[in-house]
Amino acid sequence: MGYVRLEDIWKEYISKKRKIDVLRGLNLDIEKGEFVVVLGPSGEGKTTLLRIISGLLIQDKGHVYLRGELMDDIPPKDRKISMVFQNYAIYPFMNVFDIIAFPLKLALLSKEDIKRRVQEVAEMLRIENLLDRKATQLSGGQMQRVAIARALVKGDDIILMDEPLANLDAQVRVIAREELKQLHKNLNTTIIYVTHDQTEALSLATKVALLHEGVVQAYGEPMEIYNNPNSAWVGSFIGNPPMNVFNAEIDGDFIVMGELKIPLPKEYREVLKGRKKVTVGFRPENTSIGMGVEATINMVERAGAYTVLYVEFGGITLRILDRGQSKYEKGDKIRFDITPDKVILFDVDTGRNLIQRD
Repeated sequence: MGYVRLEDIWKEYISKKRKIDVLRGLNLDIEKGEFVVVLGPSGEGKTTLLRIISGLLIQDKGHVYLRGELMDDIPPKDRKISMVFQNYAIYPFMNVFDIIAFPLKLALLSKEDIKRRVQEVAEMLRIENLLDRKATQLSGGQMQRVAIARALVKGDDIILMDEPLANLDAQVRVIAREELKQLHKNLNTTIIYVTHDQTEALSLATKVALLHEGVVQAYGEPMEIYNNPNSAWVGSFIGNPPMNVFNAEIDGDFIVMGELKIPLPKEYREVLKGRKKVTVGFRPENTSIGMGVEATINMVERAGAYTVLYVEFGGITLRILDRGQSKYEKGDKIRFDITPDKVILFDVDTGRNLIQRD
C-alpha cells in the first residue's frame, strides 16, 4: 500500500439545485518520499482532493489511507499533515519568527525547542535574516518561503501544497521551483503539489497525476507522460505548445490525411491490422521545415528561443515549431514534414493510445 492512498474517492457539490460530481471514483497511490504534482485544468477538483487528504473536507465515498492507516474518521489535527496555501495565510500583525513558530506554540512546545526549530528551518530556507520583520515588509517570494517554513517546522512528513507559486512573478517562480526541488531532495518528505501550470509539473514532479473529469487520467514520470501519453486528451493537454491531434486514414503502409502521408513504422502494422481510421498525434517539435506538404501560415507566435507557426492544412490548424527567431510571417506558404517515429496513434472512438512505447 502507498504512503498516501486514495481509494475510490467520490465528492459531489450541489450548485443551483444541480449535483456536480467533482471526483468520480478517483484512485491514487503515492509512495513515501515522492514529489507528486496533481495537474489539471481549473475546476477539476485539485484543491478538493488536497482538502480531502488533509481532512478539511470529507469525501462522500471511498477511503483515505496515510502511512498505511485508515484516516476517514481522523480529524485534520491528528493526520500529521502540513499544508501550504496559494494565498500563504500569513498573519500580517506577526513577525516572521512568530508566524513560523505559531504551530509549535499551539503544540505547547517549550520556548527553547521553539527557538531551535524556527532557527533551523529559517536557515534551511535562507530567511534567518527576516525573523524580526513583519509580514507586511516581505516580498511575494519571501512570504512564500515563510509559509513553507511554517509547514516544515512541525516536522510532518507529508506536505500538501496548493499552487504556492501562483502569486509570484515569472523570474521569482523559476528560482522558487529550484529551491523546492532541492528542499524535497534534502528532506525526503512526501509532497503533494497542486497546479495547473505544466512547466511546474514537468520540472518539479517525480510523478505527475493528471486529473480530468473526476479521475486520474495518467499517472507516472513527467517525461514518460509527455513522450508516451496514454490517450489523445492527455497528449493534447500536456505540453506547451500542445500536441497536434487529428483523424486520418490507413492506406497500406501510410497514414494519410489529404496530401499528407506519414510512413507507417513496421511495429504499428500488427496493431493496426483491419483498421481504416486512426487518430494521429505528433508534437510541434517533431517536424521539419522545408520539405513535405505545403500549408499556409495563419498565425505566428514568437517565444524568443523558438517560434510556433500555426498552419492551415486539410481544413484544420496544426502547430509547427521553428527553432530560433523565425523569418516567417502570417500568410506565407511553408512546406513541412513529420518525423514518422515520433507519431503516436490513438483509437478513433476511445482516444486510447494504441501503442505503448518504452
